[in-house]
Amino acid sequence: MSRDRGWCCLTEASNDPLYSILRSKREVTRFQILVEIAEHQPSIRQQEIAEKLGVTPQAVSEYIRELVEDGMVAAHGRGRYGVTREGIEWVLNHAEALESYARHIRRDIIQQVSTWTALAAEDLREGDQVGVYMKDGLLYASREPRSAMGTVIRDSRKGEDVGVARLAGIIDHTEGTVHVCKVPRIQRGGSRKIRSDLVREVVSGAGMVAAVGLEAYIALKEAGRIPDMFFGSREGVIEAAFHGIDCVILIVDEEFTDFLKRLEGAGLSYLIHDLVAV
Repeated sequence: MSRDRGWCCLTEASNDPLYSILRSKREVTRFQILVEIAEHQPSIRQQEIAEKLGVTPQAVSEYIRELVEDGMVAAHGRGRYGVTREGIEWVLNHAEALESYARHIRRDIIQQVSTWTALAAEDLREGDQVGVYMKDGLLYASREPRSAMGTVIRDSRKGEDVGVARLAGIIDHTEGTVHVCKVPRIQRGGSRKIRSDLVREVVSGAGMVAAVGLEAYIALKEAGRIPDMFFGSREGVIEAAFHGIDCVILIVDEEFTDFLKRLEGAGLSYLIHDLVAV
C-alpha cells in the first residue's frame, strides 16, 4: 500500500535523515529548535524555547550558534533569527522521513493489533469476513474478497462506520497523481497572467483542488472553481494523493520548486502544467 522508505536502515550507519534524527538526541533537539525558530521568527525568545524543550537557555543559545555556523539559521541582530533555505530543506527532509516512518508504523505494524475503521459497503454482521479496499480516498468494507481481509467487530448497516479487526494483507489502491500549476506572484502579473480556460481544463477531472498563495486562489476563482483547500494545502494534497485521489494544486512561483522536492521525497507522481498566457 505504501511507498515508505528509510525505516529499514536503522541498524546501520547511514546518511538517511530518519536514521540520523532517531539515533541522536542532539539531532532531535536541533530539529525542534529549527521548527520553533521557523514558527516564531524573526523575534525568538530563547527562554521560551528552553522551557518548551526541557533544556537550559544556555543550551538553546549554543544550538542556535551552531545552526548559524552551519548556515541553517541567519542572525538579524539581537534575538532576531530566521531559518535559511538550507535550514528549511533540512527540516523538510527530516519531517518527511519521520512522516514516512509513522505511516509504516500505522499501516504495516499497528494494523496487526488494531481495529480499522471503514465504511460499510453493505449491511454487515459481527464476525463477517470482509475485504477492505480504498475508493475515492476512503476505506470501504464488503463481503467481496480483497487483497486485505479482516473481521467485523459489530453489526453495521450500509453507509455506517464499521470496525474491522485482525486485518491481514495489503490494502489495494493506487496513489493519485498531483497536477502542479505555477502562478506568478503579483509583482510578475499575478492571476492576470493565468488563462482561465486552461485552469478549467486541468481541474475538470480532479478529485481535490488546492491553492497556495492569494494569486493562485484568485486564478481558480476567476476560472469558476473555489479551491477545496487553501490553508495547509501542501500537506493536504500530499495526504490526499497518498489515499489515491488525483489532485490539482495552483501554487505561487516562489513555493513551486520546494513543493516539487516534497513530492519527490514522498515518492508521489506529478505532472507540471503551464497555465500562463503568452
